[in-house]
Amino acid sequence: YDLDNSGDIDIMELKQMMEKLGQAKTHLELKKMIAEIDTTNSGTIHYPEFLNMMLGKKSSILKIILMFEEKNKEKAKPTGLPPKKSLSDLP
Repeated sequence: YDLDNSGDIDIMELKQMMEKLGQAKTHLELKKMIAEIDTTNSGTIHYPEFLNMMLGKKSSILKIILMFEEKNKEKAKPTGLPPKKSLSDLP
């Protein structure tokens, strides 16, 4: 439901999601929903906040998911084109 691929769910994305689920909410209800989940007070729902809500703060699954998410962020991603290889380089 992160329609703009920002990594966060904002109030309009939450509104659209709730409407698609047949649970339309008022603007005030949506703000309350976000406030209950938003631990960083950003006004949006970040991925870790979403996981906390869905899995619970003490969940071992949550800890593992967040650990892998952090490791993926730390990995240096290669830039540019891969090096050229000739046929003699093949096994």
